[in-house]
Amino acid sequence: MNLKKQLLLIIFNFLLVFTSISQQKENNDKSYQIKKGDFNGIGKWYLGREIAHVMGFQGINWLERVTREKEENTSKLIKNMQIKSTDYIADIGAGSGYHVFKMAPLANKGKVFAVDIQIEMLAAMLENKKFEQNKNIQLVQGSEKTVNLKENSIDKVLLVDVYHEFSFPKEMLASIYKSLKKDGKIYLIEYRLEDNNVPIKRIHKMSEKQAIKEFKANGFKLEKNLNNLPWQHCMIFTKA
Repeated sequence: MNLKKQLLLIIFNFLLVFTSISQQKENNDKSYQIKKGDFNGIGKWYLGREIAHVMGFQGINWLERVTREKEENTSKLIKNMQIKSTDYIADIGAGSGYHVFKMAPLANKGKVFAVDIQIEMLAAMLENKKFEQNKNIQLVQGSEKTVNLKENSIDKVLLVDVYHEFSFPKEMLASIYKSLKKDGKIYLIEYRLEDNNVPIKRIHKMSEKQAIKEFKANGFKLEKNLNNLPWQHCMIFTKA
């Protein structure tokens, strides 16, 4: 590993410790309800929806599975975003960088911010040879409450099967709102709760109705839901 990568990993580790310390204060926001629920949930509810456990870095092979294109039509998703060469895009919960490395060549005069809370995911992207090939990718360690991006800096935000795992969705949406430009768009990708044929656990799905409810409560409106993906909603939200 070269010196640049070693320094980046040191910085990421420092941020991880700092974030852990800063988040030990108990959250007293009455927006959330604590009660028992699904085995795969965290026992915390937001606007009637139980929050799911975060998929750990141990599941990275699931993100990179060879069947993903067929199952999710990720190429169609990227087309749905209508990426411009000058776009500043934030992939929140970027994981292994599956979508990051598809978007970066399209936004070659802009930038793609790969945001993730897990240091192991950031390290995996850093070690990917595509990271060196695309100079417009910036790794960002987020936290449970912030995406750690500059205000009014992002044209498009991508959330792929991650929003339902946010431990603090209200705070995260507030952070995204600040980072998004006035005419910016959020692409919310979630497995369709309305479709029983989607082979995903119920707690890892979301309905359009619930998504609208939560995003509306945080200053967003649904522009459209592109119903052209095999398993997922492709909901586009803008500032209300």
